[in-house]
Amino acid sequence: MAYSYEPHHFEDFEAGQEFQSVGRTVTESDFVMHSALAGDWTELHTNKEYAEEGPFDGRIAHGPMTFVHATGFVYRSGIVERTAYAFLGMNYMDLPNPVYIGDTISLEMEVSETKDVDHDEAGIVVLDTEMTNQDDTVVFQGDMKFLIKRKE
Repeated sequence: MAYSYEPHHFEDFEAGQEFQSVGRTVTESDFVMHSALAGDWTELHTNKEYAEEGPFDGRIAHGPMTFVHATGFVYRSGIVERTAYAFLGMNYMDLPNPVYIGDTISLEMEVSETKDVDHDEAGIVVLDTEMTNQDDTVVFQGDMKFLIKRKE
């Protein structure tokens, strides 16, 4: 399956279409940059000694950081490049397993719905997504709703 796609307009999306992202290894820098941006320096994410004594046997990624990686994969795939007017939200999001420094993650996307709306320039596209690590362990699931530009 391809990892880089042409930009898709609303009319190009069909329910059942599938897309796959590239992989990406999570680094110490990711943890530090997310903590700094979010102002979240919770020890479970930033204190190695503390986290090793906790339930996950080490530091784990912030839940919001995992979500941000998922949305980043959607954009990096190219399918919504210069065609996404807005990210409109999610109906559900699940973080069933932690992400650790050194994990390599990737995202599978499937179009679950396209919806005409009262907007001349765009329509709604919903992507069901699932992120896995290098062991195929699911670390994120959720649907993402986008307002996508129509062809001119």
